[in-house]
Amino acid sequence: MKTYRIGVIGLGQRIAHVLSAMKEVGWSLDVAAHVDPAPVGAPILAAAEIDPGRVCADVPELLRGGPYDLVMIGTPNHLHFQHLNLALDAGFPVFAEKPIVRTEDETHLLAARLAKGDTPPLFIGLVMRSMSIVRETIARVDAGDLGQLVSIDATEHLPPEHGGYLARNWRRKQEYGGSYLLDKVCHDFDIFGRLAGARPAKVASFGGRDIFTPARSGAPRVYSDGQPAYALRDAGWGSANDAFQSDMDVTDHQTAMVQYANGVRLSFHANSHVALPERRWYLAGTDGTLIADLVRNKLMFRRALDRGKPERIEYGNRTEDSHNGADQSMARDLLAAMEGRQAFPVTPFDSMEAGLTVMAIDEAMARGEMFDCAPMWDRYDAARGA
Repeated sequence: MKTYRIGVIGLGQRIAHVLSAMKEVGWSLDVAAHVDPAPVGAPILAAAEIDPGRVCADVPELLRGGPYDLVMIGTPNHLHFQHLNLALDAGFPVFAEKPIVRTEDETHLLAARLAKGDTPPLFIGLVMRSMSIVRETIARVDAGDLGQLVSIDATEHLPPEHGGYLARNWRRKQEYGGSYLLDKVCHDFDIFGRLAGARPAKVASFGGRDIFTPARSGAPRVYSDGQPAYALRDAGWGSANDAFQSDMDVTDHQTAMVQYANGVRLSFHANSHVALPERRWYLAGTDGTLIADLVRNKLMFRRALDRGKPERIEYGNRTEDSHNGADQSMARDLLAAMEGRQAFPVTPFDSMEAGLTVMAIDEAMARGEMFDCAPMWDRYDAARGA
């Protein structure tokens, strides 16, 4: 079996989990080197018995230590564009965590570069594309089981500990992460666009920061079982000590309405502090309805005129982060793509279009008005020469 020589730019918690999943599903790994001034993912690698390799002072030093079979980028979002370009310049295949880039300008520049077709392979960690329940949902829509897809109602509601982590982690700042939706749910909007089969035409959004605020700093800090609340997870690089007193400037809850160019409508509701966590997609078609419950890893489907019991599929394999085995599935998909056995389930252009969709939603929220996406797509298509 081939041993893959890997260089890591940004040894954060997420990349460490991906590397651990790669080893778990059978990759033969040699993490030759990494660069990170504060490698918070190191304990995760240690638990998986993966040597993090030589410590490099900066990215150029790491890249000079090539060749690498794969360079993995797990830095904060504001560094993705810079590090992607350096790795692509070096000519090595790249795996980058989502979102691929943080701004519309970065999107245009990267799209123009990738459109030339002379870059090494680039894989994006939109891990939900590899989930069995998501694959089944896409397959059902593609097969016409729902008839014509008419509308989608979707949610992502995080438990207090997860929301508190985001309020302390670097993702709390627009300058690092972009926005709450861009970092947290570009996954979902990638798949919504795939299901709708069209780009958004118009979007509207409302949201704010009303949970993790100084005004609520006196909220209880202990769970009913006696465990301390809002501080169980290491918040990593650039962290703040207190979820309620941090310099957070992104939303902690947000809603969005999307009308796709083909008439499919979407409503989306995100909240980072709920007692009943949920990530659910309700797909209504002319001939059938499907509910994908991604927290409980259950799918339910019934045809519109069927009075029998709905079809139910339980995928099991539930995990605390609700990835439910998707990290391992993505690791298999990545290996298959590296070996040339099959295409990776998501392209960099898919990722950029999901990112632009979320950026449009955030712009609509900032303006307080409905946002016409057509000029944005015109600029993007011009950049990629489409």
